[in-house]
Amino acid sequence: MNLRRRLITAVLLLLIVVMITAAGYRILGGPHVSLLDAIYMAVITFATIGYGEIVNTGANPALRVFNMVMILFGIGTMLYVFSISTAFVVEGELKDIFRRRKMLKQIRDMKDHFIICGAGETAYHVAQELLKTGHPFVVIDLDEERLARIQHLGEFPVLKGEAADEEVLDGAGITRAHGLATVLPDDKDNLMVTVTARQMNPTVRIIARCADARMGEKMVRAGASSAVSPNMIGGMRMASELIRPHVVGFLDLMLREKSKTLRVEEIAVGESSTWVGKTIHDSEIHRRFELLALAVRDPRGETTYNPQGDTVLKAGDVLIVMGDISQVRKAREAAR
Repeated sequence: MNLRRRLITAVLLLLIVVMITAAGYRILGGPHVSLLDAIYMAVITFATIGYGEIVNTGANPALRVFNMVMILFGIGTMLYVFSISTAFVVEGELKDIFRRRKMLKQIRDMKDHFIICGAGETAYHVAQELLKTGHPFVVIDLDEERLARIQHLGEFPVLKGEAADEEVLDGAGITRAHGLATVLPDDKDNLMVTVTARQMNPTVRIIARCADARMGEKMVRAGASSAVSPNMIGGMRMASELIRPHVVGFLDLMLREKSKTLRVEEIAVGESSTWVGKTIHDSEIHRRFELLALAVRDPRGETTYNPQGDTVLKAGDVLIVMGDISQVRKAREAAR
């Protein structure tokens, strides 16, 4: 039985003892004892306040014996209630303190993680995808209820605070972060977060939500790497459902697959990568990692779609592949 149930049980037990004692005073004390007097007598007796007797027990031996018995039960019940209440408060506070310390330590140990500013509906889906693909992240929001709701998704640290505040962003590890998504309801707030985050980390990738599509250019000029309009994305999705329903169905199936986490991902080929100078066939991405090569993007930004097996990989290339996320991780390790 947890502390909350034990506390409820103790309070109910105390109420029962008080009611039984009050009933005893009312019955044994005679007709002149009112219900209020009986309850008052029971309360001051159990509280050991020391007021004079409202119900006279001196002339009633049966009532005096009853009173002694109920004092023992009552004081014992009161002590039990106080002990459970103290444990509930202290243990709850300690748990909260330890939980916050654990989260702060977890954030301090993070590197190349992601920060989600906001804990609304859009943030919920962003966090869900990051969890599925195994990326570390931290969520910032000013509302405790929204933070509690988004934490139902799984185990990840959260911070309560203003996302545009430099101290809050610093506490979230902005200087060590790989990317930041600001998905606050108001475009002006997202703009402020973008400006602040870009000043604190010139290299972090920032994705900003903009309810008004016209704010997209302002977000990018303010420092966002990209701006996303939910209305525009929703419109494109509806058009795709009309024009190419089977393609949309395939993508939905890929995202909702239970046995595997199938995604379109990217694998960077660095300067010291073992894949530099190798062909796509020699990298064994299909035979060894069961990945499908969709495109290769070179450092100049030029993209080769549907690359052949004899395509040579160069330093700075980014290979776009589709497959299970666990195999993508293994391929990234091999590419290093």
